[in-house]
Amino acid sequence: MSAEHTVAEGAPLWEPSERDVANARVTHFVHWLWDRGVLTETYDDLWRWSVTEVDAFWDAIWTYFGVVGERGDGPVRTGGPMPVDGLRWFPGATLNYAANALRRAEETPDDTAVIFRSEAGGHRVLSYRELALHVAEVRAGLADLGVGKGDRVAAYIPNIPEALVCFLATASLGAIWSSCSPDFGSSSVIDRFAQIEPKVLIAVDGYAYNGKTFDRRDTVREIEAALPTLAATVLVPYLDPAASPDGLRAGVHYADLPRTGHDTLEFEPVPFDHPLWVVYSSGTTGLPKPIVHGHGGVVLEHLKALSFHQDLGSGDVFFWYTTTGWMMWNYLVGGLLVGSTVVMYDGAPLDLWRLAADNGVTYMGVGAPYITASAKEGRRPGEELDLSALRGIGSTGSPLPPEGFGWVYDAVRGDILLGSFSGGTDLCTGFVGPSPLLPLRAGVIQCRGLGAKVEAYGDKGEPVIDEVGELVITEPMPSMPVFFWNDDDNARYRDSYFDMYPGVWRHGDWLKILPDGGCVIYGRSDSTLNRGGIRMGTSDFYRVVEAFDEITDSLVIDTGRLGQEGRLLLYVQLAPDASLDDDLLGRLKREIRSALSPRHVPDEIVAVPGIPRTLSGKKLEVPVRKILQGTPVDQAANRDSMANPEVLTHFTR
Repeated sequence: MSAEHTVAEGAPLWEPSERDVANARVTHFVHWLWDRGVLTETYDDLWRWSVTEVDAFWDAIWTYFGVVGERGDGPVRTGGPMPVDGLRWFPGATLNYAANALRRAEETPDDTAVIFRSEAGGHRVLSYRELALHVAEVRAGLADLGVGKGDRVAAYIPNIPEALVCFLATASLGAIWSSCSPDFGSSSVIDRFAQIEPKVLIAVDGYAYNGKTFDRRDTVREIEAALPTLAATVLVPYLDPAASPDGLRAGVHYADLPRTGHDTLEFEPVPFDHPLWVVYSSGTTGLPKPIVHGHGGVVLEHLKALSFHQDLGSGDVFFWYTTTGWMMWNYLVGGLLVGSTVVMYDGAPLDLWRLAADNGVTYMGVGAPYITASAKEGRRPGEELDLSALRGIGSTGSPLPPEGFGWVYDAVRGDILLGSFSGGTDLCTGFVGPSPLLPLRAGVIQCRGLGAKVEAYGDKGEPVIDEVGELVITEPMPSMPVFFWNDDDNARYRDSYFDMYPGVWRHGDWLKILPDGGCVIYGRSDSTLNRGGIRMGTSDFYRVVEAFDEITDSLVIDTGRLGQEGRLLLYVQLAPDASLDDDLLGRLKREIRSALSPRHVPDEIVAVPGIPRTLSGKKLEVPVRKILQGTPVDQAANRDSMANPEVLTHFTR
């Protein structure tokens, strides 16, 4: 990034005007609370009320937004303190996500719901009325295939309108959605979908990216063959309009799925915690974690986050660059909950600034690396394009450095709110992020989210201020996972978040909370990989790499740190008489690209005599990552707890 964008962490960049504060949707909520006897003056007052009077806050969110459903007269929550301890939110309530997302089809049917653009030039626009009609017809088609409440519908599909239609149709039936992007290889997809045993698979024939086309029909057949529970595979002819489902075990053409004449959309009422979708977050061992979120938790959390932190509502045009394999897709479609127009884009991020300008985007979200790349390229979008409609930019996926903040205010617009978020697939939201009520400083996330009691725990497991610690959440949130699929005793759920601090959610990020409530994220405290905003566990790598006869063991490390995606390094222990020659290197890279994704091809593959392990056999991923980032070996790893401490010398750089 050029010197002109050098800016110190904490440098002031933006402050809301009195008009900004007065017109913010969260201000309207504050006044609504005042009328009901809840008196808060500052954002900090409001946040503290929201995390100390937890039941009152989430009950207020339901009432304030007029959630479509039956609230019932039961308590806000029972059991607990956390979901793994039997916590249930709104146990007497029923609702349906799709009914809330499509309520504008009745209220303002001619408003634009979806704008679709593709790299290949595709362009479609759907009103709320048109979207609801498509959903009604596909809902009837899925029902004809036997899909009902609790069944799973899996989708291997890009960010196109058919994905949104099928998701809403699935949700309307009380069935459960799960999706992967078509750039995922077959083994990655099977690792995910096989766990949930879907009844229907929806898949495209191929996709285009960065000027190239990719036929995925063979991959679809591989996926279908590994899913014995399928009653049908619905093929969406996206790359080739003439693509046929012939050759699939139970193939159905997408054109034959909708049932015309079924133009009355119905919604299956489901309990608050009924599964809405399964998303996946990979850890360091085992298969990707199949995380289940409930209808009610997602509705309340996304209404709150989109309205009060991003200040979105009807009249806004909301875009986030994402694929269907990232939780930001689930968050993007949540824009329908607040009545916004959702912009769906499929393709490479060739010029997202122009996309925003051409479509009148009012809120644009990207991964932090896109902002830093734009700065390095010398882009000045605010001068090159008409971005007059733009009033907010979101950044997530990895920490945005202070220089990235500075570039936005210098080269894009000086009067917009840059919303740096940190959260995760696990809660499908950002729990530290922006506020239209607070000033913004370079490199500093403005606040902890309403209803999110985020704290930093120091070495003694106690809250610290102005020190880097483990990011924890000490009060439950409705969008915490209802459960993990096939985790009947919650053992994997508990191990994932509650192993370090019983009763307290540990997220796996390094966090510093400033005295005024601002937050700085310093990256992952665990070893989950993050490439281009796509998180993938190291176990995904090991299953692919260690399938090679020539490789007996391996270790993969992402060296990324604040604002830098870093290098992806793969270390391999070779079998006797094997060599890491060009042939093996080429086959390794091709298999990783095919089975995982192009984003996860290592920058370097290195042969080492052994992989460092603990006495109990666990690979030392986090210590090696620290060593590669410059931590002295004896500070990063305890040699006494290692089975083979002598190999550490091969991991210094």
